Amino acid sequence: MRLNPLVKSMALAGLVTALAGPVYAEDGPREATEATKQANDALYNQLPFSDNTDFTDAHKGFIAPLPQEVIKGEKGNVIWNPKQYDFIKEGVKAPDTVNPSLWRQSQLINISGLFEVTDGVYQIRNLDLSNMTIIEGQKGITVVDPLVSAETAKVGMDLYYKNRGKKPVVAVIYTHSHVDHYGGVRGVVEEADVKSGKVKIYAPAGFMDSAVAENIMAGNVMSRRASYMYGNLLKGDAKGQVGAGLGTTTSAGTVTLIAPTNTITRTGQKEVIDGLTYDFMMAPGSEAPAEMLWYIEEKKLIESAEDVTHTLHNTYSLRGAKIREPLPWSKYINDAINRWGGKAEVLMAQHHWPTWGNENVNKLLKSQRDLYRYINDQTLRMANEGLTRDEIAANFKLPPNLANTWANRGYYGSVSHDVKATYVLYLGWFDGNPATLDELPPEEAAKKFVDYMGGADSILKKAKDDYAQGNYRWVAQVVSKVVFADPNNKAARDLEADALEQLGYQAESGPWRNFYLTGAQELRNGVQKLPTPNTASPDTVRAMTPEMFFDYLAVHINGEKAANAHALLNFDFGKDGGKYTVELENGVLNHTANSAAQNPDATITLSRDTLNKIILKEESLDDAKSKGDVKITGNGDKLNELLGYMDKFEFWFNMVTP
Repeated sequence: MRLNPLVKSMALAGLVTALAGPVYAEDGPREATEATKQANDALYNQLPFSDNTDFTDAHKGFIAPLPQEVIKGEKGNVIWNPKQYDFIKEGVKAPDTVNPSLWRQSQLINISGLFEVTDGVYQIRNLDLSNMTIIEGQKGITVVDPLVSAETAKVGMDLYYKNRGKKPVVAVIYTHSHVDHYGGVRGVVEEADVKSGKVKIYAPAGFMDSAVAENIMAGNVMSRRASYMYGNLLKGDAKGQVGAGLGTTTSAGTVTLIAPTNTITRTGQKEVIDGLTYDFMMAPGSEAPAEMLWYIEEKKLIESAEDVTHTLHNTYSLRGAKIREPLPWSKYINDAINRWGGKAEVLMAQHHWPTWGNENVNKLLKSQRDLYRYINDQTLRMANEGLTRDEIAANFKLPPNLANTWANRGYYGSVSHDVKATYVLYLGWFDGNPATLDELPPEEAAKKFVDYMGGADSILKKAKDDYAQGNYRWVAQVVSKVVFADPNNKAARDLEADALEQLGYQAESGPWRNFYLTGAQELRNGVQKLPTPNTASPDTVRAMTPEMFFDYLAVHINGEKAANAHALLNFDFGKDGGKYTVELENGVLNHTANSAAQNPDATITLSRDTLNKIILKEESLDDAKSKGDVKITGNGDKLNELLGYMDKFEFWFNMVTP
């Protein structure tokens, strides 16, 4: 088993890397029940399975298959296994344990290899979660979004070179600030060539700050929840992980980052890159904080980054993230239609397969535009009528034309959790009912619920009857109360696991399936405390500003322990890092840039390079002091005192038990 890198995000300074050794649940998964079989079979009559257009498009332009060798790291760790999903066969009916719509999406995603999109434009698909695009120009090639890991990106480049000949990379473009769109850059170009000007790197305004900072503050909890969301703890098979909806899975190699040399700052900005004219459109705050779309005039091609794909996307990620706004997202797509819709012949994104033909391009654009707009507007309409978050999600229905379009199905996002996110975006967590304003915490409330409902045995007896009737949502909800009241109640854990598992088998969303099945696995077998992931990517650490570093330290301060403490420290990182004043008071760690306090408790002098080594655990603070790389004047004990108030976050915290 391995814990893959976080998709669409980073923990502090990097990503989760591979873990050694195959370890799967001791108490394995069950079969699909009759209720699950019936629910899944019903979809064949509800959705247009006879429409095979996507399969035709996904195969179009095929040039060569992916190499079948497992990509391994220096220590023999598996980075990418191209055969991992060979059990998903095209043309084969979905197993009883997989939602047929999700199975169809997984079949499409598994169509892998090097493809020609249009003359001079190529994509490598399913060599990572994202696509890598290669555009041939006058002098060489431009690489768009070089995957998650340097190792997979290099294999992708070698596949291109083998089939198209060796051409120099003259430019790299990052469409947006999520790691699967830049992490493999060092597998594509050498940093020396970027610094010399031989290779230019283009990115939208705000890229570096967003790429590094998005999840620094909540990196540990996001990483743990991501282990659920992406099914990293599940075996890849028909009863386990079948893909993430956006792609199969993420590679587990070396995450790298080279800073952009050229920044796109405005819509309408045109750049000639290797002889081709790119018309850029900014889309900040859509699928990513920093994102851009563009049109290549000579190719009549729209690059939609991740704003238009073949799935309803997340406006909220189940791993935990800031909510994305569906209204501007919709408006960006509308702007793309008005700007390029009259002339575009191809639309490609950095996930899934392209769309060809002006009519088809506009049909997809309009459908996705209306999808996000409908979620925004109708959530607000229903909220203004007095419905709460959960009531809206329970009653929300897309119009048939949107719901029955394959590209709008909830393979990655879902209507339910996107609608809930939109409610919270505008109105926050509180539903207006004062009874919910200050509810008891889960464990305490669970004990009261169980007591009021006649005890655990009474609840389980009724819950088993509901399970037999296929009421899995309710069984999971009510039996979870028993588990939180008494986590040692094995009968309750097993029954909740059984209910979650059937919900997973029925889920259309890859992340929903993975959450359900991972929860079931941990209820049955407990949390497997595997080696803690290494979340430090050297490139990302180097890209952190001192402000980000001090903010990250502040999150670790145990405010209760430090409530009466006081420390005033100056940090001097030299000419390349600047000076900072850091003050601990009232359980809060504040910092001020370009500052040196009078009469500090201590002054700490070190280079930014030394700070990086300490963050990356290449060197301890004590070792750096003994070598003279860190100099402390004044009361050095105050620094030790401050560090002593910092909590160490446990990665393998409980999710489905208290």
